[in-house]
Amino acid sequence: MLLPTFQNWIFFKGFSILVCSYQNATLKANTFQTYVQSIPLYHAKDDIEVNRRMPTRQELRAEETKRNILLAAGELFMSRGYDAVTMREIAKEAGCSHTTIYIYFKDKEALLHQLSMPPLLALMKQIDEILEQDTSPDDKLIGISLSFIRFCLTHRNMYTIFFNVKSVRVDEQKPELEINQIRNQLFAKLMSALQKSLGLEDHDRRLLTNSRIYVYTLHGIVATYTFSEETVDMLMDRLSQVFQETFEVLLLGFKGKNE
Repeated sequence: MLLPTFQNWIFFKGFSILVCSYQNATLKANTFQTYVQSIPLYHAKDDIEVNRRMPTRQELRAEETKRNILLAAGELFMSRGYDAVTMREIAKEAGCSHTTIYIYFKDKEALLHQLSMPPLLALMKQIDEILEQDTSPDDKLIGISLSFIRFCLTHRNMYTIFFNVKSVRVDEQKPELEINQIRNQLFAKLMSALQKSLGLEDHDRRLLTNSRIYVYTLHGIVATYTFSEETVDMLMDRLSQVFQETFEVLLLGFKGKNE
């Protein structure tokens, strides 16, 4: 016997939401697995000769173990938070012993480094290429901003890990962790682009304040769409013009206030 029409609608609507949620979660999991598989693993200098020849079965197994550990670490960091996860829990999730994990990664910071450094360095290179273009200061700044948003939405599952975990103040001169050195270099490049756009001197205290406000805006945009089911291309095609106008209005506000 069929349920009344409204109850039918509620039932099938709820079922559809469950299916869509499952598909979205599966898609995000598959995306993260693809990301981990694409990470170029760092090797010691002593391994250069090994990298020039065909790897042995033992080396292939070691590579697979490393990636399983990275996959487990990333998933646990995302679901429970970096500080709450232990190396032992990562090892269990990766299917290896708690002693084996230390053969490949000495601590959680080493895992954070391996997960984050390759893409952040790629973003740095992309920003440098934009800064070298023969365009106006405003165009360079907006180009950097759009590239940053695309990068973060492309890696939305890892966004918090890339930029927030173990982070320090953006004006700290010599951060201890290499990942924070890269994060602060990225901030410095954006601040330099903003400085040229606003025509401020190096010692002007407004420069750091305006740069922080600008970065707050960037992260706010990213956070708005972190859980969107749209692909990065769909989001950028639909909203790039809105993002660009946001930056233009922000610059107008800075310039008007700084006069």
